[in-house]
This record gives sequence, structure tokens and C-alpha cells, in this order.
Amino acid sequence: MNYKTNVMRILDKNKINYKSYSYADTDAISGMEVATILNQNPNQVFKTLVTTSKSKNNYVFVIPVNKELDLKKAAISVNEKSIEMVKSKDLLNLTGYIHGGCSPIGMKKYFTTTFDKQINEFDTIIFSAGKIGYQVEISVKDISNVIKYSINDITSN
Repeated sequence: MNYKTNVMRILDKNKINYKSYSYADTDAISGMEVATILNQNPNQVFKTLVTTSKSKNNYVFVIPVNKELDLKKAAISVNEKSIEMVKSKDLLNLTGYIHGGCSPIGMKKYFTTTFDKQINEFDTIIFSAGKIGYQVEISVKDISNVIKYSINDITSN
């Protein structure tokens, strides 16, 4: 693929190997649709969710596309009483990304980031390359070379 997203440029700059995928010529919207079109395991394809707390702090949670974020577990994981999803209309100003194209890499500023514990089951994971229609697959061990994150149980069973 010749097209480079900001996420891909950041990975290149940090000399991190990745595989890129494009589904830009499809009408896939949901993470499950993306996993299906890319013929990938939905447990290994992750989505990026941005939340806000009553204390006005923002948090990023990265979970498999076939799971739902458990807001109680997520809040506990970041020592907050409660959190809620950031409204789609506020996402671009806050992160630099639009709904459906949000990546944990390359946001306007760093937010505390937590990956679901399921990340431990894979050598590589796939997530948004920062633009709708594009995904990157990188080694789990390489993620910490570009962002700080923790791992916790943050999805509903």
C-alpha cells in the first residue's frame, strides 16, 4: 500500500515493523465488519475507545472488536468512580481522530491508555491506522515503543 497515515509515519519513524491493511473500498463500518472483510480473528482486531470522567480526565481503552467496554471495570482500572464515552462530536478536537478512525497511536496528546487483557493472547494485534479504511498490525511487544499503556480486564464477560 502506498498510502501512509500519520500512525504509519510514526511507526516508520520509530523503526517499528508493521503490516498495513486497507478496506477503504468497502462499506465496512463496525469493527466486526472490518475483521470479517480483512479475514482476521475478531479477538485480535482491536478498537480504540475514548472516555471522560467526572474529574474531566480523558482515558483511552483498546479492546477486541467483538467485546464491549465494561465502564465499571474501566473506571476502576484508572482509579475513577465512573467514566462515560466521549461524544462523537467532541472526538476530533480532543484526539485529532474521528469516530471509526481512532487509533491509540498519534493522538493530539497522550491520554492514560489501557489495553484489554486479551492482548496477552497474541504476538501481534490489529487496530486503526488513524483513518477510516486503514488498519495496522504490529507486534504487541513493539506497542510500548510508541505509547505507554497498561493492561487490565476491562471488557464485559
